[in-house]
Amino acid sequence: MKDYDHIIIWLDYFNKHLSKKKGRRMKRENAIFDPTFSELFQAAREEGIDVTLDNSNDHARFPRRSYVRSGYIMIPKISNKKKSEIISSLSSRILSQRTKNKRTK
Repeated sequence: MKDYDHIIIWLDYFNKHLSKKKGRRMKRENAIFDPTFSELFQAAREEGIDVTLDNSNDHARFPRRSYVRSGYIMIPKISNKKKSEIISSLSSRILSQRTKNKRTK
């Protein structure tokens, strides 16, 4: 049965290597090279989204690429934000994390 109170955010939505047909949900300029589950989880936490390890799975397989393990997080539906807005804010958060990590190395 479908859960209408939560939104599923797949890791493949952010992958720059994928085509839109394979599951990417944003422009290539805003997408990320090989995003990791930990980056997505941390970005959601920094964004103020209530996400737990119980509501996420880092070994799940995205339906369009069932031969590769991907992962997802399940977040409560936010009434004033669309899914695409949440995805773009998480993407910008992951990109800022990566640039911060490059500066510290």
